[in-house]
Amino acid sequence: MGRLYESLKRAESERRQSGTLDNEINNPLELGGLLPETFELEGSLSATMELSSTSRLVALTDPRCLAAEKFRALVTRLQHMRNERELKSLLVTSSITNEGKTFVTGNLAVTLAKHFDLRVLVVEGDLHRPALQSLLGLTRLQGLSHWWSTRKDNIAHYVYKINGMPLWFLGAGESCDRPSQILQSAEFAEAFTGLSGSFDWLLVDSTPMLPTVDVNLWSRLVDGMVLVVREGVAPVKALEQGLASLDNPKLVGIVLNETSEFDQRRYAGQYYGSPKAEKKSPNKKH
Repeated sequence: MGRLYESLKRAESERRQSGTLDNEINNPLELGGLLPETFELEGSLSATMELSSTSRLVALTDPRCLAAEKFRALVTRLQHMRNERELKSLLVTSSITNEGKTFVTGNLAVTLAKHFDLRVLVVEGDLHRPALQSLLGLTRLQGLSHWWSTRKDNIAHYVYKINGMPLWFLGAGESCDRPSQILQSAEFAEAFTGLSGSFDWLLVDSTPMLPTVDVNLWSRLVDGMVLVVREGVAPVKALEQGLASLDNPKLVGIVLNETSEFDQRRYAGQYYGSPKAEKKSPNKKH
């Protein structure tokens, strides 16, 4: 992973030299002075998760595991960032497919809502190959594509509250051939901004940076971007090309997925498994 870190370090250095990073912090997104209308949270539709025993939504199904603990640590860092900059809407992406961006988005959303009691709207922003709805164990729901087909309905009519948690979901609906038409439209920018006033966090599960332009379009609507990098999957060249393709990445952090630096069994033995270990070894010296 050495080349990966060097590439990211070089990209950040270039943005600092050009002044882009300072602009990201000091000049938050402006959408022509649009004033968001408050979305009535209590009046939204409801949806129920139906999770299988093999669900990867570990923040809900296995909150004591290492991965769930890592998501809680990630939330803590994001919350601290808010003390230094405007950070409410977050885009989650990767360089290519199969790096775990949807896994990260879903678990991050559940962690914010269930374990930190924050109001969260999670958006299925990959309109090409939507996968977040399946991860969340939701049935087929109408979403952005249905809203776009009429544009007469309030987009809030397609937002669903999940399982009694302070967690809401806006799905992609049907997959789209040309989602860029939606993402670059003034109607969607206004609708997305209008939703933000009612939530503590907005998380968007985007497409990968390559080969589509969707991430570039989404980045104009959000405050920050989290990049998911999966060890052994993400080519450094693809990562460099993806970052170079963005006008304003707004990168706030990197999540390394499936790293081999820390063994989960060792973690369980050191912390969560320690009470049993102490009982078996009462004479163990510290």
